[in-house]
Amino acid sequence: MREVVVTGVGAVTPLGVGARTLHERWTAGASGIAGGEAPCADFDPLDTLTRKEARRADRFSQLAVAAAAEAVAEAGWEGELPYAPDRVGCIIGTGIGGLGTFESNHEELLGRGPGAVSPLSVPLMMGNAGAGTLAMRHGLLGPCFGVVSACAAGANAIGAAARTIQVGDADAVLTGGSEAVLTPLARASFAALDAVSKSGESRPFDARRDGFVMGEGAGVLVLEEADAARARGAQILGYVRGYGATCDAHHLTAPDPQGAGAARAILAALADAGVDAGDLVYVNAHGTSTPLNDRSETLALKTALGADAYGVPVSSTKSAIGHLLGAAGAVEAIATLLALRDHVAPPTLGWEEEDEGLDLDYVPTARPLAIEDGDRVLGLSNSFGFGGHNAALVLEVV
Repeated sequence: MREVVVTGVGAVTPLGVGARTLHERWTAGASGIAGGEAPCADFDPLDTLTRKEARRADRFSQLAVAAAAEAVAEAGWEGELPYAPDRVGCIIGTGIGGLGTFESNHEELLGRGPGAVSPLSVPLMMGNAGAGTLAMRHGLLGPCFGVVSACAAGANAIGAAARTIQVGDADAVLTGGSEAVLTPLARASFAALDAVSKSGESRPFDARRDGFVMGEGAGVLVLEEADAARARGAQILGYVRGYGATCDAHHLTAPDPQGAGAARAILAALADAGVDAGDLVYVNAHGTSTPLNDRSETLALKTALGADAYGVPVSSTKSAIGHLLGAAGAVEAIATLLALRDHVAPPTLGWEEEDEGLDLDYVPTARPLAIEDGDRVLGLSNSFGFGGHNAALVLEVV
């Protein structure tokens, strides 16, 4: 299997525009949550799109374009692709797709009739619109598709992209996830599920947690075959070492209470990477701040990592930016890579009160990772989604 490297990352999150902005502000203890939600308040689509382009893209695609622009620039892909276009793919995940477009056009249908519905409504709200938009923008002619697996979509997309390179179907893939569903229907739907925090606070693993905080954003990575990246002199940010994906087959919204499916995904990712639990120096948890998820994930980590679960720092990006749904796995993979690069465990904001049975090291304040000379700098990034989808990535910085 061919080796897969990361040569560029980009993100738009509630902490601001830019992958490093995400990392630096989260590590410093900043929060992008305000008024019980986590919008990308600093994002202006016209910074990367013309007005015409912006009108022809749902917000989730706009966010993907901005994140991809940063990733492509860092990889040195601006101007001309370093590979034949048919050897470059695009795989972007989302949980829901263009829900804003769907809602606005449904309102037009009810209020003004069928003639008021935009002919662009279907193209804008398709779940694969993010992938298609980026492929057209950057001239990518290789494998191109969307991944829709709820809150695991971003991580599943990265895993699918890595596999595409490993088996030789492409030499590089633009991949990640994007989501923008801070809309009336989504708010009402998640509230009806009793999944959203009534306190408006995201405090994963804390005894007071009462649900997730809705957010929006995008994370995009440039993955390349390692030898090809080295041959063109690319800066290598990290490696995708392992990927594991499973299903709970338990419930459409609730996780397996024992975390069995999640544990199998973690074990599969470790086996794929050829590493042991004790080799991990950091875990970026799915950590949604919901009572069921945080407990089942803790059990999954204990099952998969054994005694080593107690010695590795575990933190949740969602404590700072809320839950980005289908974008979460991609944004958190980027956050994991940058944390590994700086040898730091960012904090789980709001973690103060221990809950019975939730007794891992949840990192209430940022601190240096315990890395000794000769240690591999390996991290685990977990993503779990409605439908029982579980995805785990093992990432490394050298």
